[in-house]
Amino acid sequence: MSILKQKIEELKNRKAKIMLGGGEKSIAKQKEMGKKTARERIDALLDKDSFLEYDMFIQHEAREFGLLGKELPADGVVTGTGKINGKQVAVFAQDFTVAGGSLGFMHAKKITKIMDIALNNRIPLIGINDSGGARIQEGVGALAGYGEIFYRNTISSGVIPQLSVILGPCAGGAVYSPALTDFVFVVEGISKMFITGPDVIKTVLGEEISQEDLGGARVHSEITGNAHFCASSEEECFNQIRTLLDYIPQNNNKESLFNALAKEPLDEIKIETAVPDDPKIPYDVRNVIKSVTDGSDFFEVQALFAPNIVIGYGRINGATVGFIANQPDSLAGVLDCDSADKAARFIRFCDSFNIPLVTFEDLPGYLPGVDQEHMGVIRHGAKILYAYSEATVPRITVILRKAYGGGYIAMNSRHLQADFVFAWTLAEIAVMGAEGAANVIFRKDIAEAENPAEARTQKIQEYKDKFANPYVAAGKGFVDAVIEPCETRKYLIHALSVCKNKKVERPYKKHGNPPF
Repeated sequence: MSILKQKIEELKNRKAKIMLGGGEKSIAKQKEMGKKTARERIDALLDKDSFLEYDMFIQHEAREFGLLGKELPADGVVTGTGKINGKQVAVFAQDFTVAGGSLGFMHAKKITKIMDIALNNRIPLIGINDSGGARIQEGVGALAGYGEIFYRNTISSGVIPQLSVILGPCAGGAVYSPALTDFVFVVEGISKMFITGPDVIKTVLGEEISQEDLGGARVHSEITGNAHFCASSEEECFNQIRTLLDYIPQNNNKESLFNALAKEPLDEIKIETAVPDDPKIPYDVRNVIKSVTDGSDFFEVQALFAPNIVIGYGRINGATVGFIANQPDSLAGVLDCDSADKAARFIRFCDSFNIPLVTFEDLPGYLPGVDQEHMGVIRHGAKILYAYSEATVPRITVILRKAYGGGYIAMNSRHLQADFVFAWTLAEIAVMGAEGAANVIFRKDIAEAENPAEARTQKIQEYKDKFANPYVAAGKGFVDAVIEPCETRKYLIHALSVCKNKKVERPYKKHGNPPF
């Protein structure tokens, strides 16, 4: 056998050993938990035969607590580049079969190296997290690794899309990297995220709680809002990732891919019947969105969190659009702390990556109450005002029914420099609803009337006739056109075409100071 063949054989043997990760027993245990191995996950997510692995032969440098001379294949993390839907991506996947996927200094260096590759080459970064946390035996070296990762998450923000996939435990300091990224994916029964685990909570506070109830997929999808997409299996999760990457661009200097095969909305989804005439009757605003998107496709983001506002992606005439819509089916579509946070972050992502925004407005205002005030609705509510005002992408608003008070202003009004504001003939644009307004304006007249109930009814109607319509705002130029519901898609296509080359000059500043 020639020397070259010997060297090739040696390489194959080394690779085969590393590819086994923590060994057959550890892999079997991983499978028992319903989890794929790190390399299986990469193969399942990326286009077939597109992945190339780097730094396979990296070795840890730990010397204490039994790690001297101990082999940790690939140091517990797989890194490389490949393609999804034909587009380049960078990826890392922690290998739980190797030392529980624990993060040591060299493990972190592999991750930061692939992060640098992603940023320097302006391609999306996908991190698959499955780790028991910091490698305690390495002490401050592990902590340094986390800090290096967090820094790169921050510097890459708004430049390349960053996706975090939680497919196992993600605890302690490790949770802050996903929190800094753009989108977090979780899988029921597999994903666990928390700062301090159940054992620590029991020791310190005496409270008993399971990992699932503390930081499972449903908790972060419905309660905390830390997760953007929740799946029932790893396969479904990977499909969600592929769909998302199909809608968003590679980086902040590009636009989303145009779909030349744009289809009209489905015939069975009729915008004319999607919204009841009575402003008190709820409905599902997602049907309004689907009535204007190509093929009636809509990819919702954070569907389980703060359901009183709906966000997500669709296409109009082939181009990706970000949708923000009040949801009358939940809390009458009011804005509150969580919904403002949800919308504001989505608006900022779309603005960072050149995705036009379409807003469907139908709300009675901000949610009143002691709880909301004490939770900081002033600060949280200001976030959506800030996000819309700062955004320079095309911004179009359609007022469907109610647009009252501060909610009217917050939902991308003309006063926040929306490019176009259209209102349906059903629209009511006012400081408050007719009932409340009549009680304030005509309080004395109602009290002194022979029949107060009848007088109140008359005054409510008087207020509606004068103010509960789109024409007062249109008369002041705050609404660009009053339209029929069936004209909505036509007006959106036209407005997006007009705004395609929009340029906005802003005063020089290092950065703004949003109400974080």
